[in-house]
Amino acid sequence: MIWTLFTIPALAGLAAFFMKSRAALRTLLVATAVAHLALVITVAATHGAPRYGAWVGVDALAIVFLFITSVLFMAASVYAVGYLAAETPGARTDIEDGELFSNEPEAVFVGCLLFFLASMTLVITSRHMGLLWAAVEATTLASAPLIFFHRHHRSMEAAWKYLMICSVGIGLALLGNLFIAAALGPSADTGLVIDELSAAAPRMNPLWLKAGFIFLVVGYGTKMGLAPLHTWLPDAHSESPSVVSALLSGALLNCAFLGILRAWQLLAAAGLTAFAAPILVAFGLVSIGLTALFLVRQTDYKRLLAYSSIEHMGIMALGVGLGGIATYGALLNAVNHSMAKAALFLVSGNLLRAFRSKEIASVTGSMRIAPVSSIIWLCGAFAITGMPPFGVFVSEFTIIRGAIDGGHVVIAVTVLLFLGVAFAAVAASVLSMVQGEPPAGVIREKETLLTILPPAVLAAVVLMLGLYVPPFISSALHKASLALEVLQ
Repeated sequence: MIWTLFTIPALAGLAAFFMKSRAALRTLLVATAVAHLALVITVAATHGAPRYGAWVGVDALAIVFLFITSVLFMAASVYAVGYLAAETPGARTDIEDGELFSNEPEAVFVGCLLFFLASMTLVITSRHMGLLWAAVEATTLASAPLIFFHRHHRSMEAAWKYLMICSVGIGLALLGNLFIAAALGPSADTGLVIDELSAAAPRMNPLWLKAGFIFLVVGYGTKMGLAPLHTWLPDAHSESPSVVSALLSGALLNCAFLGILRAWQLLAAAGLTAFAAPILVAFGLVSIGLTALFLVRQTDYKRLLAYSSIEHMGIMALGVGLGGIATYGALLNAVNHSMAKAALFLVSGNLLRAFRSKEIASVTGSMRIAPVSSIIWLCGAFAITGMPPFGVFVSEFTIIRGAIDGGHVVIAVTVLLFLGVAFAAVAASVLSMVQGEPPAGVIREKETLLTILPPAVLAAVVLMLGLYVPPFISSALHKASLALEVLQ
């Protein structure tokens, strides 16, 4: 059952490259998304503890991230059908910031999306540090063509920057795995399976184990977008098709975060969290603070969303580093951020199609041009900045509470100041886009159900999580947070 989670989308992706019919390709995309979500629900309902020594399996952490990834891909696939239908096949845009369909065959787009889902699923279900490393690299290879899909010189630059910087990061993560292997000692008969490493962690060389953790945090932190390792992220998210940006921000960054959490589990099993915690707290604070400054004078609304993603990756790293209830808040924030940010990126595609520009100054009066999209845009923006009654407020409040309960009042106050700056910057930009008169020549956009329903549902989920966290979600998050203290 576990193997089908990534083999089915992989086989579907391979089949997509040989299909000519656009209708068949879009049907394949949505059908695979539905099958994947059904399999995730089945696995979550029936799974037990991961089989000891297995290279693939699911635990409490995997269940949380599998659900996030599968739900987002379901929403993205439905949106993609409307997105592709609204574009002009075979045409190239002569508008600098346009997002019209490129002359790349649709089969490449669908095939790479499905390979992207397969590789992210493999990351989440990997129980072997080497396999996890290979799967993270596979996500890079699967998503790079998606970033370059529009064949613009800026998208080419973004794709190459993504490949180069993430390749450096994955190289550092490989060194981290080698150091963990060295920590086992020359006579150890234990492999790099997470369960076996956890059992052997108290007997491992702490110096090598600490070095391995540092390299894994830096390596996977590069893919996660933690500052100052984040430089690929704004370009990649800004230049990708909006449906791809939603998956990059909402799902891919979580996969890299999970790689760091696996390393954290090993240090927790070895009793070395006192060493690891300050590292994550430092990366978290730098990420939150630096991106708050970048948000202030941002002129591109897709880059604005990208920098907000970096901020939230820092919030999640901070929560895990603080420990206790803040760990629960970090995992809840992973859910809230993924849903809200994916909704915003999907809506950004609607705004881009209407206004033919990613410049904030060029988008005014969107409420008159695309009213439904603008309402979702407003809700998503207030959600992502931590305003009540949305779920991000609950998760950020939980992390702040964890910091205060742990005696880290200075950290709590600092984070609140950074979050205040971020809120002011995002609110000013978003409100200027929604209000006022539309530019001359821009006509009202015909909003289709396929392009507004997916982001609307995601935004509704974030609102629900701010008012009420269903017991099955709360239970899953509690189990996952406990797994970061003692490997289940």
